[in-house]
Amino acid sequence: MARRVCVASFVVSAINGEQAYSCPLDDRVLGVHKVASKTQHRTVQPPGPSEQGISDAPKLAWEAFYPEGSINPSAPIPGGFSFYLSGPPEFKARLARATEAVLSYRVMLQDDWEWAKGGKLPGPFGGVDDSAYSCSGGRKEQRCRCIGLRPMWRSNGVGELYTYLPLTERNSSQQLKVPPLSVENPDYGISVGRGSFDFNSAVGNWITIAIRTKLNDIGAENGEVEVWIDGRRVISIDGLMLRESDAHSIRGIQFQTFFGGHTPEWASPKDQRAWFADITGVIVT
Repeated sequence: MARRVCVASFVVSAINGEQAYSCPLDDRVLGVHKVASKTQHRTVQPPGPSEQGISDAPKLAWEAFYPEGSINPSAPIPGGFSFYLSGPPEFKARLARATEAVLSYRVMLQDDWEWAKGGKLPGPFGGVDDSAYSCSGGRKEQRCRCIGLRPMWRSNGVGELYTYLPLTERNSSQQLKVPPLSVENPDYGISVGRGSFDFNSAVGNWITIAIRTKLNDIGAENGEVEVWIDGRRVISIDGLMLRESDAHSIRGIQFQTFFGGHTPEWASPKDQRAWFADITGVIVT
């Protein structure tokens, strides 16, 4: 049975006799840390969705701003935002002992969104101590001590999961066989399931992205990762080695979004905004 602990601004019902709780979009309450210094994630009232009759649209959200010419939060023109989120203290403590969790959020892109070549969205991270951080950007060192699972959009809104997992032949082969297209990028991560979904429905409307991570048993290759968009499973990977020891844990969400890539051709073609809300965590037991 799943234990659900809300880490956003809405109430989740009690499950199995244990009361879940709600909390605001507040950095301190949600365990936000390692915030990139050049960007902001202001709490705002987001615009109403384009689709009429949506009764559960978030009233508050974190806003990401991508200026024209921006490619990432540390570039000369910084864009998007970047921080890590571990959840409230009780959730964080349970997550450190968990072997399976579902982390999710809702996102809406502005009405006249332009995709350019691609960009990143928030996703789960984990690993051992401080090695769990910065599992991205072409990292090669200590890759056996970190995992990074970020959704990514490509041209025309084509979706994929962009992964950094321990560098084993089995992990590569399991990811590269995910349809319709999976690509091992030289010097960077693996693009998994490119084209299995798209983000066009997020333009002017809220969608929910949920990622389930199940750690492998120690010494086995039976870890699992799933991506769900609006309740539909779009990517499933099994047979993975996500940890080598019990020191590894799922740590929360690398709450990072930007255009890129690392070079100017990835840049946002104009000033653009996106909104993020209803962050939730489910520990599966």
